[in-house]
Amino acid sequence: MLVDRYQKFASSGLGRQLVRRLGLPNPYPLRRDAALATPVLVGGASRLPFLKQLETGPAPYGALVFDASDIVAVSDLRQLHDFFHPTITQLGPCGRVIVIGRSPDSVAQRALEGFVRSVGKELRRGGTANLVHVADGAEDGVESTLRFLLSGRSAYVSGQVIHVSSVSPVGTLEGKVALVTGASRGIGAAIATVLGREGAHVVCLDVPAAGDELSKVANSVGGSALQLDITGDPARLTSYLLERHGGVDVVVHNAGITRDKTLARMDSSLWDSVLEVNLACQERINAALLSENVLREGGRIVGVSSIAGIAGNVGQTNYATSKAGVIGMVQTLAPVLAARGATINAVAPGFIETKMTAAVPFATREVGRRMNSLSQGGLPVDVAETVAWFASPGSGGVNGNVVRVCGQMLLGA
Repeated sequence: MLVDRYQKFASSGLGRQLVRRLGLPNPYPLRRDAALATPVLVGGASRLPFLKQLETGPAPYGALVFDASDIVAVSDLRQLHDFFHPTITQLGPCGRVIVIGRSPDSVAQRALEGFVRSVGKELRRGGTANLVHVADGAEDGVESTLRFLLSGRSAYVSGQVIHVSSVSPVGTLEGKVALVTGASRGIGAAIATVLGREGAHVVCLDVPAAGDELSKVANSVGGSALQLDITGDPARLTSYLLERHGGVDVVVHNAGITRDKTLARMDSSLWDSVLEVNLACQERINAALLSENVLREGGRIVGVSSIAGIAGNVGQTNYATSKAGVIGMVQTLAPVLAARGATINAVAPGFIETKMTAAVPFATREVGRRMNSLSQGGLPVDVAETVAWFASPGSGGVNGNVVRVCGQMLLGA
């Protein structure tokens, strides 16, 4: 992984002066710890019990939280200006802005999205802004989501709209069994590490060719290594999970490949291989997990999409198609899993600092790093922390969501 030399320069004495004088991107060092941002200033309806538990105090604020549940008419939107206009400049480094709304089935509630996304682009010094829609009756199911968004673990998540639809029991991943595909390196290894940190036994899966790296990851997290090509018969995987662990609680479909060519130069083998690994085999695995009751009650399935599946990308028609398909898979299966007391969600990473992105040309890499509100690339752990939030037993009310981990990339929705 390459060091972001521009970020180091921008943090130096001379660099800070030039960045300020020339209006250059300013990639502020992000806080990635588990502590909640404090003190918190709360405004609006304050209908959520969890808000009363937050530590309040004088400026500078760690977070500004506004409960916009009572906003029903366009004229009510003035409450946003009244609360944030005098306080937004009092937000400290790596501050958090969270707006809480109801289901976006009214003009005024839908308007909250534009407000939050614009605020996210105005914040400086590593600040983020997100919107949480809380369905009626789900007020007690939002704690897991707010804890994630208020902590440093959501460092690279900004400009997102999250829907909490129901209440779920609290709990941890301690003693749960989690399957992570493509776990031998990069984002997959980070996901395995974070889930292991949270107490899960992680089954680390990858192709036999990655066996040595896979074993190192599995040993480091106290999990087990499974060398398996996921494009084969899913019965081998389901049999392993049932025989060794009696089932599985969390499934993270991280395995994926790229075979980039412009469409005119892309032969059918490049198309077929990407669609097979990134989408088709995941559908087959999900079907087998559900039909054979391998996914336990309260189970979690997490897909890994991409900003390419939302905005598209030159030379990646196959990849973007597969990653948009992951979003479709989430939307299709969400009600099916809800009926079984389970959930399915997806992360959509933007530019993440991995060996793969370190190999792209310098100019392309720099554009990827700077074209977001935080003016820097994310880390594999940023994706992993978002996956862990989805996987948490306390996130049972979060179902059918696709959350971009992209620092609020300036391209895409």
